[in-house]
Amino acid sequence: MHPALLGLVTIVLGVGGCLAYFYFSNVVLDRFIFPAKGENAGRNINRANMVRPWLFLFPAIAALGLYLGYPVVETLRLSLTDRFAGGAFVGLDNYWQMFGEPKFREAMRNNMLWLIVVPAASTAFGLLAAQLTDRIAWGNIAKSLIFMPMAISFVGASVIFKLIYDARPAESAQIGVLNAVWMQFEGGFGSLLLLKILPAIIVLGFAGIVAYTGWIFIRPLVKGSRTGGALVVVGRVFVALVAAWLVWEAVTTIATVLTTELDYGEPQQWLTLTFYNNFFLMVVLIWIQTGFAMVILSAALRGIPEETIEAAIVDGASPFEIFFQIKVPQIMPTIVVVWTTITLVVLKVFDIVYAMTNGQWETQVLANYMFDKLFRANDWGVGSASAIIIMLLVSPILVWNVYTARKEMR
Repeated sequence: MHPALLGLVTIVLGVGGCLAYFYFSNVVLDRFIFPAKGENAGRNINRANMVRPWLFLFPAIAALGLYLGYPVVETLRLSLTDRFAGGAFVGLDNYWQMFGEPKFREAMRNNMLWLIVVPAASTAFGLLAAQLTDRIAWGNIAKSLIFMPMAISFVGASVIFKLIYDARPAESAQIGVLNAVWMQFEGGFGSLLLLKILPAIIVLGFAGIVAYTGWIFIRPLVKGSRTGGALVVVGRVFVALVAAWLVWEAVTTIATVLTTELDYGEPQQWLTLTFYNNFFLMVVLIWIQTGFAMVILSAALRGIPEETIEAAIVDGASPFEIFFQIKVPQIMPTIVVVWTTITLVVLKVFDIVYAMTNGQWETQVLANYMFDKLFRANDWGVGSASAIIIMLLVSPILVWNVYTARKEMR
Protein backbone atom coordinates (compact mmCIF):
# COMPACT_ATOMS: atom_id res chain seq x y z
CA MET A 1 0.00 0.00 0.00
CA HIS A 2 1.23 3.49 -0.85
CA PRO A 3 2.48 5.39 2.25
CA ALA A 4 0.13 8.32 1.61
CA LEU A 5 -2.85 5.97 1.32
CA LEU A 6 -1.73 4.08 4.41
CA GLY A 7 -1.52 7.35 6.36
CA LEU A 8 -5.00 8.37 5.18
CA VAL A 9 -6.47 5.02 6.19
CA THR A 10 -4.77 5.29 9.59
CA ILE A 11 -6.24 8.76 10.17
CA VAL A 12 -9.72 7.65 9.11
CA LEU A 13 -9.64 4.54 11.27
CA GLY A 14 -8.16 6.40 14.23
CA VAL A 15 -10.58 9.31 14.16
CA GLY A 16 -13.51 7.07 13.27
CA GLY A 17 -12.61 4.63 16.04
CA CYS A 18 -12.50 7.46 18.61
CA LEU A 19 -15.87 8.83 17.48
CA ALA A 20 -17.41 5.35 17.50
CA TYR A 21 -16.03 4.64 20.98
CA PHE A 22 -17.40 7.85 22.48
CA TYR A 23 -20.80 7.47 20.77
CA PHE A 24 -21.45 3.82 21.58
CA SER A 25 -20.01 4.03 25.11
CA ASN A 26 -22.45 6.85 25.89
CA VAL A 27 -25.30 4.91 24.31
CA VAL A 28 -24.54 1.88 26.49
CA LEU A 29 -24.22 4.07 29.57
CA ASP A 30 -27.48 5.98 29.01
CA ARG A 31 -29.69 3.18 27.70
CA PHE A 32 -28.53 0.02 29.46
CA ILE A 33 -26.45 0.80 32.56
CA PHE A 34 -28.21 3.91 33.89
CA PRO A 35 -31.38 4.37 31.78
CA ALA A 36 -33.12 7.70 32.29
CA LYS A 37 -36.60 6.23 32.83
CA GLY A 38 -38.66 4.72 35.56
CA GLU A 39 -38.82 5.73 39.17
CA ASN A 40 -34.99 5.93 39.46
CA ALA A 41 -34.57 8.17 36.41
CA GLY A 42 -33.19 11.13 38.35
CA ARG A 43 -30.68 9.04 40.27
CA ASN A 44 -29.56 7.25 37.08
CA ILE A 45 -29.02 10.55 35.27
CA ASN A 46 -26.81 11.78 38.12
CA ARG A 47 -24.85 8.53 38.18
CA ALA A 48 -24.40 8.58 34.40
CA ASN A 49 -23.08 12.14 34.57
CA MET A 50 -20.59 11.06 37.24
CA VAL A 51 -19.34 8.18 35.07
CA ARG A 52 -19.32 10.04 31.75
CA PRO A 53 -16.04 11.99 32.30
CA TRP A 54 -14.28 8.68 32.96
CA LEU A 55 -15.44 7.41 29.57
CA PHE A 56 -13.53 10.27 27.97
CA LEU A 57 -10.51 9.76 30.20
CA PHE A 58 -10.36 5.98 29.81
CA PRO A 59 -8.45 5.89 26.45
CA ALA A 60 -5.77 8.24 27.79
CA ILE A 61 -5.53 6.35 31.10
CA ALA A 62 -5.29 3.03 29.25
CA ALA A 63 -2.58 4.37 26.92
CA LEU A 64 -0.59 5.82 29.83
CA GLY A 65 -0.93 2.57 31.75
CA LEU A 66 0.22 0.52 28.75
CA TYR A 67 3.10 2.71 27.60
CA LEU A 68 4.18 4.29 30.92
CA GLY A 69 2.83 2.41 33.92
CA TYR A 70 3.48 -1.12 32.69
CA PRO A 71 7.14 -0.45 31.65
CA VAL A 72 7.87 1.01 35.09
CA VAL A 73 6.39 -1.99 36.90
CA GLU A 74 8.12 -4.45 34.57
CA THR A 75 11.46 -2.65 34.90
CA LEU A 76 11.14 -2.79 38.69
CA ARG A 77 10.38 -6.51 38.49
CA LEU A 78 13.36 -7.17 36.19
CA SER A 79 15.64 -5.25 38.54
CA LEU A 80 14.85 -7.81 41.23
CA THR A 81 15.62 -10.85 39.04
CA ASP A 82 18.73 -12.44 37.56
CA ARG A 83 18.75 -13.19 33.83
CA PHE A 84 21.63 -15.63 34.14
CA ALA A 85 19.70 -17.63 36.75
CA GLY A 86 16.64 -18.08 34.57
CA GLY A 87 14.91 -14.95 35.82
CA ALA A 88 15.02 -16.07 39.45
CA PHE A 89 14.08 -13.53 42.13
CA VAL A 90 17.26 -12.20 43.79
CA GLY A 91 15.92 -9.24 45.77
CA LEU A 92 18.30 -6.30 45.96
CA ASP A 93 21.37 -8.23 44.77
CA ASN A 94 21.44 -6.35 41.46
CA TYR A 95 21.45 -3.03 43.30
CA TRP A 96 24.29 -4.10 45.60
CA GLN A 97 26.26 -5.36 42.59
CA MET A 98 25.64 -2.07 40.78
CA PHE A 99 26.68 0.06 43.78
CA GLY A 100 29.89 -1.95 44.02
CA GLU A 101 30.96 -1.36 40.40
CA PRO A 102 33.49 1.44 39.78
CA LYS A 103 31.74 2.36 36.53
CA PHE A 104 28.48 3.04 38.35
CA ARG A 105 30.22 5.22 40.92
CA GLU A 106 31.95 7.03 38.06
CA ALA A 107 28.58 7.54 36.34
CA MET A 108 27.03 8.93 39.53
CA ARG A 109 29.96 11.29 40.08
CA ASN A 110 29.83 12.53 36.48
CA ASN A 111 26.06 12.99 36.57
CA MET A 112 26.39 15.09 39.72
CA LEU A 113 29.06 17.21 38.02
CA TRP A 114 26.80 17.63 34.98
CA LEU A 115 23.96 18.65 37.29
CA ILE A 116 26.06 21.42 38.80
CA VAL A 117 27.62 22.81 35.62
CA VAL A 118 25.14 22.42 32.75
CA PRO A 119 21.90 23.88 34.24
CA ALA A 120 23.84 26.75 35.85
CA ALA A 121 25.80 27.62 32.70
CA SER A 122 22.84 27.21 30.34
CA THR A 123 20.55 29.35 32.50
CA ALA A 124 23.22 32.01 33.05
CA PHE A 125 24.13 32.27 29.36
CA GLY A 126 20.44 32.20 28.39
CA LEU A 127 19.64 35.01 30.82
CA LEU A 128 22.60 37.04 29.58
CA ALA A 129 21.58 36.52 25.95
CA ALA A 130 17.95 37.41 26.72
CA GLN A 131 18.99 40.66 28.40
CA LEU A 132 21.50 41.73 25.74
CA THR A 133 19.46 40.80 22.65
CA ASP A 134 16.52 42.88 23.91
CA ARG A 135 18.77 45.96 23.93
CA ILE A 136 20.01 45.83 20.32
CA ALA A 137 18.27 46.59 17.03
CA TRP A 138 19.00 43.20 15.45
CA GLY A 139 18.10 41.29 18.60
CA ASN A 140 15.59 39.02 16.85
CA ILE A 141 18.26 37.87 14.39
CA ALA A 142 20.67 37.23 17.26
CA LYS A 143 17.99 35.25 19.10
CA SER A 144 17.38 33.15 16.01
CA LEU A 145 21.09 32.31 15.73
CA ILE A 146 21.36 31.45 19.43
CA PHE A 147 18.20 29.34 19.30
CA MET A 148 19.26 27.51 16.14
CA PRO A 149 21.18 24.70 17.95
CA MET A 150 17.85 23.60 19.48
CA ALA A 151 16.90 22.41 15.99
CA ILE A 152 19.96 20.12 15.85
CA SER A 153 19.77 16.63 17.29
CA PHE A 154 22.12 15.70 20.12
CA VAL A 155 23.96 13.29 17.83
CA GLY A 156 24.33 15.93 15.12
CA ALA A 157 25.70 18.42 17.65
CA SER A 158 28.10 15.73 18.92
CA VAL A 159 29.47 15.20 15.41
CA ILE A 160 30.01 18.96 15.03
CA PHE A 161 31.94 19.17 18.28
CA LYS A 162 33.97 16.06 17.51
CA LEU A 163 35.30 18.00 14.54
CA ILE A 164 36.03 20.98 16.82
CA TYR A 165 38.00 18.67 19.14
CA ASP A 166 39.70 16.84 16.27
CA ALA A 167 43.47 16.32 16.41
CA ARG A 168 45.87 15.92 13.49
CA PRO A 169 49.63 15.19 13.59
CA ALA A 170 51.76 18.14 14.72
CA GLU A 171 53.20 18.65 11.24
CA SER A 172 49.73 18.87 9.67
CA ALA A 173 47.27 21.74 9.67
CA GLN A 174 44.78 21.41 12.52
CA ILE A 175 41.16 21.35 11.39
CA GLY A 176 40.00 21.19 15.01
CA VAL A 177 39.49 24.72 16.35
CA LEU A 178 40.49 23.77 19.89
CA ASN A 179 43.79 22.22 18.84
CA ALA A 180 44.54 25.17 16.57
CA VAL A 181 44.26 27.38 19.67
CA TRP A 182 46.05 24.88 21.91
CA MET A 183 49.11 24.82 19.68
CA GLN A 184 49.71 28.44 20.72
CA PHE A 185 50.21 27.43 24.38
CA GLU A 186 53.76 26.70 25.47
CA GLY A 187 53.30 26.22 29.17
CA GLY A 188 53.92 29.07 31.59
CA PHE A 189 51.55 30.80 33.99
CA GLY A 190 48.66 31.16 31.47
CA SER A 191 48.52 27.42 30.86
CA LEU A 192 48.82 26.70 34.58
CA LEU A 193 45.97 29.12 35.35
CA LEU A 194 43.56 27.96 32.64
CA LEU A 195 44.24 24.23 32.69
CA LYS A 196 45.02 23.47 36.33
CA ILE A 197 44.16 26.23 38.79
CA LEU A 198 40.79 27.19 37.25
CA PRO A 199 39.47 23.58 36.97
CA ALA A 200 40.66 22.88 40.52
CA ILE A 201 38.75 25.95 41.77
CA ILE A 202 35.60 24.81 39.93
CA VAL A 203 35.77 21.34 41.50
CA LEU A 204 36.55 22.85 44.90
CA GLY A 205 33.46 25.04 44.60
CA PHE A 206 31.41 21.97 43.69
CA ALA A 207 32.78 20.18 46.77
CA GLY A 208 31.91 23.18 48.95
CA ILE A 209 28.31 23.29 47.67
CA VAL A 210 27.88 19.56 48.22
CA ALA A 211 29.44 19.69 51.69
CA TYR A 212 27.18 22.57 52.71
CA THR A 213 24.11 20.69 51.40
CA GLY A 214 25.11 17.61 53.39
CA TRP A 215 25.61 19.72 56.52
CA ILE A 216 22.15 21.28 56.13
CA PHE A 217 20.60 17.80 56.11
CA ILE A 218 22.66 16.35 58.98
CA ARG A 219 22.74 19.46 61.21
CA PRO A 220 19.42 18.75 63.01
CA LEU A 221 20.70 15.29 63.98
CA VAL A 222 24.03 16.68 65.21
CA LYS A 223 22.16 19.18 67.37
CA GLY A 224 19.99 16.42 68.85
CA SER A 225 16.76 17.13 66.98
CA ARG A 226 14.73 14.02 66.02
CA THR A 227 11.73 15.67 64.37
CA GLY A 228 10.14 13.91 61.42
CA GLY A 229 10.29 10.26 62.42
CA ALA A 230 12.65 7.40 61.62
CA LEU A 231 12.21 7.66 57.84
CA VAL A 232 13.28 11.32 57.82
CA VAL A 233 16.31 10.49 59.99
CA VAL A 234 17.35 7.72 57.58
CA GLY A 235 16.90 10.09 54.63
CA ARG A 236 19.05 12.77 56.26
CA VAL A 237 21.81 10.27 57.02
CA PHE A 238 21.68 8.91 53.47
CA VAL A 239 21.98 12.40 51.92
CA ALA A 240 24.89 13.22 54.26
CA LEU A 241 26.70 10.01 53.29
CA VAL A 242 26.21 10.70 49.57
CA ALA A 243 27.49 14.25 50.08
CA ALA A 244 30.57 12.95 51.93
CA TRP A 245 31.27 10.51 49.10
CA LEU A 246 30.93 13.25 46.46
CA VAL A 247 33.29 15.50 48.43
CA TRP A 248 35.87 12.70 48.55
CA GLU A 249 35.50 12.15 44.81
CA ALA A 250 35.98 15.89 44.24
CA VAL A 251 39.17 15.93 46.35
CA THR A 252 40.63 13.00 44.39
CA THR A 253 39.66 14.73 41.12
CA ILE A 254 41.50 17.89 42.18
CA ALA A 255 44.60 15.79 42.87
CA THR A 256 44.27 14.23 39.40
CA VAL A 257 43.93 17.62 37.70
CA LEU A 258 46.94 19.10 39.47
CA THR A 259 49.17 16.10 38.71
CA THR A 260 48.14 15.53 35.07
CA GLU A 261 51.00 16.08 32.63
CA LEU A 262 50.01 17.97 29.49
CA ASP A 263 52.11 18.01 26.33
CA TYR A 264 52.31 21.66 25.41
CA GLY A 265 52.84 22.40 21.73
CA GLU A 266 51.48 18.96 20.76
CA PRO A 267 47.95 18.28 19.45
CA GLN A 268 45.75 16.79 22.15
CA GLN A 269 43.14 14.06 21.96
CA TRP A 270 40.83 16.12 24.11
CA LEU A 271 38.16 13.49 24.63
CA THR A 272 40.70 11.12 26.18
CA LEU A 273 41.93 13.56 28.84
CA THR A 274 40.26 12.53 32.08
CA PHE A 275 38.29 15.20 33.93
CA TYR A 276 38.69 17.76 31.12
CA ASN A 277 36.77 15.56 28.68
CA ASN A 278 33.64 15.75 30.86
CA PHE A 279 33.59 19.53 30.44
CA PHE A 280 34.14 19.19 26.69
CA LEU A 281 31.04 16.99 26.56
CA MET A 282 29.06 19.44 28.72
CA VAL A 283 29.81 22.25 26.29
CA VAL A 284 27.68 20.48 23.67
CA LEU A 285 24.59 20.39 25.89
CA ILE A 286 25.15 23.95 27.11
CA TRP A 287 25.36 25.10 23.49
CA ILE A 288 22.01 23.44 22.76
CA GLN A 289 20.11 24.41 25.92
CA THR A 290 21.18 28.07 26.02
CA GLY A 291 18.72 28.89 23.23
CA PHE A 292 15.87 27.29 25.15
CA ALA A 293 16.74 29.22 28.32
CA MET A 294 17.07 32.46 26.35
CA VAL A 295 13.59 32.22 24.77
CA ILE A 296 11.79 31.47 28.05
CA LEU A 297 13.71 34.08 30.06
CA SER A 298 13.33 36.71 27.35
CA ALA A 299 9.55 36.33 27.57
CA ALA A 300 9.77 36.65 31.37
CA LEU A 301 11.90 39.81 31.10
CA ARG A 302 9.38 41.38 28.73
CA GLY A 303 6.64 40.70 31.28
CA ILE A 304 8.29 42.79 34.01
CA PRO A 305 6.21 45.95 34.73
CA GLU A 306 7.91 49.02 33.33
CA GLU A 307 6.91 51.01 36.43
CA THR A 308 9.38 49.14 38.65
CA ILE A 309 12.25 49.77 36.24
CA GLU A 310 11.36 53.43 35.82
CA ALA A 311 11.18 53.84 39.60
CA ALA A 312 14.64 52.28 39.96
CA ILE A 313 16.05 54.63 37.31
CA VAL A 314 14.53 57.64 39.08
CA ASP A 315 16.15 56.45 42.35
CA GLY A 316 19.53 56.44 40.59
CA ALA A 317 20.06 52.69 40.25
CA SER A 318 22.79 51.59 37.83
CA PRO A 319 22.05 49.13 34.99
CA PHE A 320 23.70 46.32 36.99
CA GLU A 321 21.59 47.11 40.05
CA ILE A 322 18.43 47.22 37.94
CA PHE A 323 19.23 43.86 36.41
CA PHE A 324 20.31 41.97 39.54
CA GLN A 325 18.10 43.66 42.15
CA ILE A 326 14.97 44.50 40.14
CA LYS A 327 14.66 42.18 37.15
CA VAL A 328 16.18 38.92 38.39
CA PRO A 329 14.10 38.74 41.62
CA GLN A 330 10.89 39.26 39.64
CA ILE A 331 11.62 36.46 37.18
CA MET A 332 13.12 34.07 39.75
CA PRO A 333 10.22 31.55 39.46
CA THR A 334 10.85 31.37 35.70
CA ILE A 335 14.58 30.94 36.26
CA VAL A 336 13.87 28.05 38.63
CA VAL A 337 11.56 26.38 36.09
CA VAL A 338 14.17 26.72 33.34
CA TRP A 339 16.86 25.39 35.70
CA THR A 340 14.84 22.34 36.71
CA THR A 341 13.77 21.61 33.12
CA ILE A 342 17.41 21.54 32.00
CA THR A 343 18.21 19.43 35.07
CA LEU A 344 15.76 16.79 33.83
CA VAL A 345 17.52 16.74 30.46
CA VAL A 346 20.90 16.38 32.18
CA LEU A 347 19.77 13.45 34.33
CA LYS A 348 18.75 11.57 31.17
CA VAL A 349 21.70 12.62 28.99
CA PHE A 350 22.81 9.77 26.76
CA ASP A 351 23.22 10.70 23.10
CA ILE A 352 26.16 13.07 23.54
CA VAL A 353 28.22 10.68 25.66
CA TYR A 354 27.36 7.68 23.47
CA ALA A 355 28.28 9.46 20.23
CA MET A 356 31.49 11.11 21.45
CA THR A 357 33.17 8.79 23.98
CA ASN A 358 30.76 5.91 24.64
CA GLY A 359 31.54 6.30 28.33
CA GLN A 360 35.27 5.67 27.92
CA TRP A 361 38.05 7.67 29.59
CA GLU A 362 36.00 8.23 32.76
CA THR A 363 33.07 9.95 31.02
CA GLN A 364 30.42 7.39 31.92
CA VAL A 365 26.93 8.65 32.83
CA LEU A 366 23.92 6.79 34.20
CA ALA A 367 21.94 6.48 30.95
CA ASN A 368 24.95 5.18 29.03
CA TYR A 369 25.74 2.79 31.90
CA MET A 370 22.18 1.47 31.67
CA PHE A 371 22.54 1.02 27.89
CA ASP A 372 25.81 -0.88 28.32
CA LYS A 373 24.28 -3.25 30.86
CA LEU A 374 21.06 -3.86 28.93
CA PHE A 375 22.29 -4.16 25.36
CA ARG A 376 25.99 -5.00 25.59
CA ALA A 377 26.26 -7.15 28.69
CA ASN A 378 22.68 -8.44 28.25
CA ASP A 379 22.25 -8.11 32.00
CA TRP A 380 18.66 -7.00 32.43
CA GLY A 381 18.89 -7.12 36.23
CA VAL A 382 21.60 -4.49 36.71
CA GLY A 383 20.43 -2.56 33.64
CA SER A 384 16.89 -2.31 35.00
CA ALA A 385 18.24 -1.37 38.44
CA SER A 386 20.13 1.56 36.89
CA ALA A 387 16.95 2.59 35.04
CA ILE A 388 15.08 2.64 38.37
CA ILE A 389 17.84 4.81 39.87
CA ILE A 390 17.46 7.30 36.99
CA MET A 391 13.69 7.33 37.50
CA LEU A 392 14.09 7.95 41.24
CA LEU A 393 16.43 10.87 40.54
CA VAL A 394 14.11 12.40 37.92
CA SER A 395 10.77 11.92 39.70
CA PRO A 396 11.18 14.42 42.59
CA ILE A 397 12.21 17.20 40.21
CA LEU A 398 9.33 16.37 37.88
CA VAL A 399 6.80 16.36 40.73
CA TRP A 400 8.17 19.64 42.06
CA ASN A 401 7.95 21.19 38.57
CA VAL A 402 4.29 20.16 38.23
CA TYR A 403 3.52 21.43 41.74
CA THR A 404 5.17 24.79 41.01
CA ALA A 405 3.34 25.15 37.68
CA ARG A 406 -0.03 24.48 39.33
CA LYS A 407 0.78 26.87 42.14
CA GLU A 408 1.58 29.65 39.66
CA MET A 409 -1.64 28.94 37.72
CA ARG A 410 -3.67 29.41 40.91
